[in-house]
Amino acid sequence: MKLVSVLMLNVWAITADILSPNINILDELQKIKTMEVKMKSMESEMEQLRTKNTAQEKQLASLNVKMNERTIKMDELIIENKGIFTVPMRGVYVFLLFSKAYGGRDKAVVAGLFKNDQHVFSTYAGQSDGFISSSNGVSLLLEKGDRVYVNLYPGYWIFDNEHHHSTFSGHLLFQM
Repeated sequence: MKLVSVLMLNVWAITADILSPNINILDELQKIKTMEVKMKSMESEMEQLRTKNTAQEKQLASLNVKMNERTIKMDELIIENKGIFTVPMRGVYVFLLFSKAYGGRDKAVVAGLFKNDQHVFSTYAGQSDGFISSSNGVSLLLEKGDRVYVNLYPGYWIFDNEHHHSTFSGHLLFQM
């Protein structure tokens, strides 16, 4: 009885081989080896990227500390100079000026941004009645010690209160 069972299993195995597609085991093993090599290469590349990312994260963290220290120093520079920003380091800076006022026939909203007593840009808006606003911005390459400030032209005006309708702001884009 046991002998017959074994023969039947062999018959089924032979039948399955005849009905199944022809598989070349050596080709399949080669494909597996190729995939293993590619996988190891990708794992190595991933590890390199992780190491690089860790290094970049540390570098960014150190920059954050430096920027916070510089922000404090810049705030001190503005306070010391009573509204005149003195550039602490060579770099490209962005400055934005927003001004608002109540319009009148004889009054327009006008203010100007200056660098070292040279006019850079103005904001201007005029209408006979109601609140009006104007804005402008610029990116400048500045040298250490340059001075940047906003000036109100004679005969013109801007409005501000606790809601800060008129603002002047700037920041360092990148150090040169």
